Amino acid sequence: MDIALKYDAGAKRFDLAIEGGDLATDEGLQTAVTLSLFTDRRALDEDRLPDGTGDRRGYWADAYRDRPHGSRLWLLHREKEQDEVLRRAQEYAEEALAWLIEDEVAEAVEVEAWHMRRDTLGLRVVIRRGDRAVLERQYDYVWRNAA
Repeated sequence: MDIALKYDAGAKRFDLAIEGGDLATDEGLQTAVTLSLFTDRRALDEDRLPDGTGDRRGYWADAYRDRPHGSRLWLLHREKEQDEVLRRAQEYAEEALAWLIEDEVAEAVEVEAWHMRRDTLGLRVVIRRGDRAVLERQYDYVWRNAA
């Protein structure tokens, strides 16, 4: 069970969900997938950093973990709307969600990336156990001003 997150579409951000004055919980995979996709994973040495600062970011708790958490989607926030960028977005999302298969939470993870509208990347994620989808969700990722 996870603490649930809610998405504020107007502000383009997530916040803790509150129900009846208490933190709401998520017994499914929605919060885990959201955190996996939208927590900044540390960039690899060969990754080109979009802001030129040399800041490779990364999740602070990775110093205490065997495998990194989050995704490298943040590397795309200044990219142009090209097919190569869609391929990388799909690759980064699959990388971020690979733990679901490794930990046997799911049998398959399917990711599709497309251009939703100018400066917005669409991600469709389907998590499967056996022949049924246990989570099917669409996310939008704003490229510009995401940092």
